[in-house]
Amino acid sequence: MLFDSTLRKELARGFGATLVVILTIVITMMLIRVLGQAANGAVAPTDVVLLMGYTALSHLPTMLALSLFVAIVVTLGRMYRDSEMAIWFASGVSLTRFVTPVLRVSWPVLLVVAALVLVVWPWGNRSSAELRDRYEQRSDLSRVTPGVFQTSRDGRRVFFVDKGSDEAMNARGVFVLANGDHDESLTSARSAHMEAVGSDRFLVLDSGQRTQVDRRSGERSLASFERYQVLTGERQMQRAANRTPKTMATLDLLRDPGARNQGELVWRLGLLFGAINLVLLAIGLAAINPRRANNWNLLFALMGFVVYYNLINLSQAWVAGGRVALAPAMAAVHGGALVLALALIWWRDHAAVRRPLRWRRATA
Repeated sequence: MLFDSTLRKELARGFGATLVVILTIVITMMLIRVLGQAANGAVAPTDVVLLMGYTALSHLPTMLALSLFVAIVVTLGRMYRDSEMAIWFASGVSLTRFVTPVLRVSWPVLLVVAALVLVVWPWGNRSSAELRDRYEQRSDLSRVTPGVFQTSRDGRRVFFVDKGSDEAMNARGVFVLANGDHDESLTSARSAHMEAVGSDRFLVLDSGQRTQVDRRSGERSLASFERYQVLTGERQMQRAANRTPKTMATLDLLRDPGARNQGELVWRLGLLFGAINLVLLAIGLAAINPRRANNWNLLFALMGFVVYYNLINLSQAWVAGGRVALAPAMAAVHGGALVLALALIWWRDHAAVRRPLRWRRATA
């Protein structure tokens, strides 16, 4: 009882401290990245905090798994370094006994990881994509600032508004320069407003004139109008008919077993199974020699974490490309990691038993 409670408290404290550090580092990096995207015009400045929240939720399963992995390695490594493990081994407690209290601390975190990977991950990706699409698909006139020339997204039209109106999508003193394949036109109007026709959006100009120049012949034409419509090249935002696998729910991936969908499913299940296997791997990788001045177990453990997650990415690419089926890829990566973790715990356990025997023979 004392063994379980002491180990669980120390693991919980280590996990909390490690998670705070990793969250601080990752969120700072995300903030810099999202601010850069907002400065480049990829996202709306008002959506920076919301987009950063969606991105943090998408990366939270990896951060939780890494925090739990590092906490187990550091906590058990400290017990090896302070000879507490030697005392437990001498008392008849094997390394296998550490699996139960470690799993008792880990199962709530693993449950959160499962919920994040299977439910929150596609929702966060879908919400982020909608924010970006909404900002990219806004009308050209809504991006125009009075007194500033504004280029449309396709680069073929340049808009200039002399004065803005209090009403949405209305303007006064509008100039539109349009470059076609073989001609160039300059249109000016006293006022303008936006109208939606089906899925297209038109800039409707009132009381103006239009000058057109043919580049091939140099011929010019001038026309006056009371009402003139210009297609802005924008469409009302519609949800894409073909959603990407990252934005699809897990049940939808199971119902549509395509290669790309199975690759995404390998990624999601891989994060969950990887977090479970890393808990067992951490128990075996935490062993150090207290007599050595420098112990590299944490560095080796982090390298193992990086290799494992790269294998998950590699298996996703193989399955999405149709090279390997889902079941063999999952069995090779995660089944192999599970066998390696159990073999490492067994080897450490028997090494701890043989070490006192060798010491007794040497002293005899």
